[in-house]
Amino acid sequence: MLLSVNIFVSLDGVMQGPGNPDEDRSGGFDRGGWLVPHASTHTNEVVESWFRAADAFLFGRTSFGLLGGYWPKVTDPDNLIATKLNTLPKYVVSSTLTDGEADWNPTTVLRGAPADEVRRLKELPGKELQVHGSWKLVQTLHQAGLVDVYRLLQFPVVVGTGKRLFPDRSTPATFATVEESSRVLPGGVVSLTLNPTSLGAISGGAYAVDEGRSTPVLD
Repeated sequence: MLLSVNIFVSLDGVMQGPGNPDEDRSGGFDRGGWLVPHASTHTNEVVESWFRAADAFLFGRTSFGLLGGYWPKVTDPDNLIATKLNTLPKYVVSSTLTDGEADWNPTTVLRGAPADEVRRLKELPGKELQVHGSWKLVQTLHQAGLVDVYRLLQFPVVVGTGKRLFPDRSTPATFATVEESSRVLPGGVVSLTLNPTSLGAISGGAYAVDEGRSTPVLD
């Protein structure tokens, strides 16, 4: 399966607590719910398009608990997101979660080394293994070079503090934009689909004057 990371993010890269003030107050975060004023039918359509591609889900323990406390209560059969989350296989990376606590069926707790466990899951048949939220897990997957595609909805707000998708000292990487699925939505939210092209280094360059013209020179 292809591994996709699907994230709501602010202009300053924050992904913490987008949907509710009490969603994630860790670290004293008190600015939750920042995406709600910018949500629309257009953003909902994008998110539903993400979920249509899912054949399984991968979570860190915190996001598993947050989403598992909400989506099982959504029983509307026409809600695509709830249907996918409540019926498809779910995997949660945790060394402390018990099988009894992982009662959002069907769920499997992964207790081994996360990178090794995810490599094994990617070998299973299916379209996509999707990660939603799961900040700490995303850092691990990025550093291991396991993410095949990033899908971002970037909202026109600067949160100013909180967990960032790519925090300081993240592994350098370069991405290619998938143009057919990247666009600015009405209201200013940006939908981005990014494929990693290199990990561990980024190319650079400089501008130089050549015969009176400013010219980029790549390394």
